[in-house]
Amino acid sequence: MVEVGLAFVCALVAWSVTAALIARAQREGGTYAKVLAGSALALAVALSAAFPGALLGFSGLTFRIWQIGAGLFGPLLAAWGALEYAVASARARFAARLAVTTLAVVPGVVLALDPVRSGFGSGYPPQGEHYDLIPGVALGAVHAFAALALAGGAVAALRGRAAGHRLPVVGMAALAVGLEVAVARLGLGVFGQVLMLGALAALWAAFMRAQKEPEEPQGRRRGGRRRGGGRGRREDEGGPDDHGALEDDGEDEAVFGRRRKAEPQDDYDYDDGYDDGYDRGYGEGPEHGRAGGRPSRLRGVITIYTLAEGRADDFDDLAEAVVEEVARREPDTLLFACHTVPSAPLQRIVYAIYRDELAQEEHEQQPHVREFARRSGHSVTATNVIELSLAGASASDHLAGMLMPR
Repeated sequence: MVEVGLAFVCALVAWSVTAALIARAQREGGTYAKVLAGSALALAVALSAAFPGALLGFSGLTFRIWQIGAGLFGPLLAAWGALEYAVASARARFAARLAVTTLAVVPGVVLALDPVRSGFGSGYPPQGEHYDLIPGVALGAVHAFAALALAGGAVAALRGRAAGHRLPVVGMAALAVGLEVAVARLGLGVFGQVLMLGALAALWAAFMRAQKEPEEPQGRRRGGRRRGGGRGRREDEGGPDDHGALEDDGEDEAVFGRRRKAEPQDDYDYDDGYDDGYDRGYGEGPEHGRAGGRPSRLRGVITIYTLAEGRADDFDDLAEAVVEEVARREPDTLLFACHTVPSAPLQRIVYAIYRDELAQEEHEQQPHVREFARRSGHSVTATNVIELSLAGASASDHLAGMLMPR
């Protein structure tokens, strides 16, 4: 009776978690959220089949449903969701989607059609006791992919800017996957039922942690220029901002430290006639935008996004937010604008001009830029990036100020 009661509780908890995650996933809209909710749904179906199995004894049908839900789709989708969350590369996510499609269809057919050996009891039936070699190999391939996907997600999280926030998400998803695989392969009786509750809790924790925004780094002053020593630092920008004195943040200052080391004598006020307009303000003076005797170091990037049907509004909201953050936090990003294309409603063009190559690198490592890349991935079907080096330019006065008011 204990197994029957626990089986009922597991099914009830699983459906409660699934309903909550599906509702949150619909509001959040990210691919990773929908995938994690799908993993919870697979577990709910499997645990629902396990309840009559615990009450009346498992059969071939309930065993297949149990293994497909808890052994195949539950771990596969949890690992995929963690990878979608942690990895920003569109190519890596696309490759993962192809692999997941293959590993969902082929092993699913094998598990559904391959003969099973009888001799079931009321406890969770171990996979190896009732499936032959081919289903075991198919499930082994799924579990190996899940391990590789979680390892890749962990590496991507460690290399990202918000490692302290993202890595626990991958870790909790890995815990859920490990518990599901262990119970599906070994059964483990009443202890297996407790472990399945732990898997549901880990999946819930991973989802909720992923939806919580990472904390803003405190190493950089809002709306100000980059910090650091050397001749480029100005006295009127060395003090604290409205939030009080600044504290050094090693991770946040890494790129700025590189600029200081690479350009120790660079104060952006050349005596050879070069004027970048940094101190006079944009658009002041007849020679603004020209390099007197020095080649321009400005860099430009045009990014063309092709959007999925029905995702234009989501993308535009994210683009508006990142444009505001760039204007507020990146003085060396001289221009950053997102354009719609009247003749192509599903295309967006982002045009950016950076003070130099290192300013471009700083921009690409900003938390808000990385978050935009991650969250906009589900809205984008194709991306084309064109990098530019300025050869000549003419612009009206105050153009940058109109496009990016600081």
